[in-house]
Amino acid sequence: MRPTNAGIRQSWLYLFGPNAIILKAKCIMSEKATRHMALALKEAEAAASRSEVPVGAVLVAPDGRPFASDGNRTLERNDPTAHAEILVIRHACQATGSQRLPGFDLYVTLEPCAMCAAAISFARIRRLYFAAPDPKSGGVEHGAAFFQRDTCHHAPEVYGGIAETEAADLLKRFFAARRGEN
Repeated sequence: MRPTNAGIRQSWLYLFGPNAIILKAKCIMSEKATRHMALALKEAEAAASRSEVPVGAVLVAPDGRPFASDGNRTLERNDPTAHAEILVIRHACQATGSQRLPGFDLYVTLEPCAMCAAAISFARIRRLYFAAPDPKSGGVEHGAAFFQRDTCHHAPEVYGGIAETEAADLLKRFFAARRGEN
């Protein structure tokens, strides 16, 4: 019986080294990774239904099970820091009684902003998986490129492009509707 690639997707792996050297390599994502991102996409859809920018995040425990999931809630909470990434990190830190989350992996539907990238670093998240890049406000590949800075104490492994099309389409539809386009 021949092995099959069913359930396997390709993505980009970013490794940050000394002097902000970036190694970008194609990698294969497991079905588990795409399943976690699918849950993040559901959180993003729920955020959109609340008129929030549709970004969702899932924090996965070291044993591989989803530990926390949420979507943006900045409008609902009148809190500019209530990004999906921040919310799941806060939940996990409170639940574990620690400000550090080594061994945890974060799945998010949009490239994290600089604020969220800093929180990911401070929490010592092991791996970051994101769907769509954010050339305007991203803080990982774009903009601040937080993990490439000398002042960054911890840089997670970063995998981009998982379910990129689905996440980008959700964002495009959301903003088109806000502009009154169909």
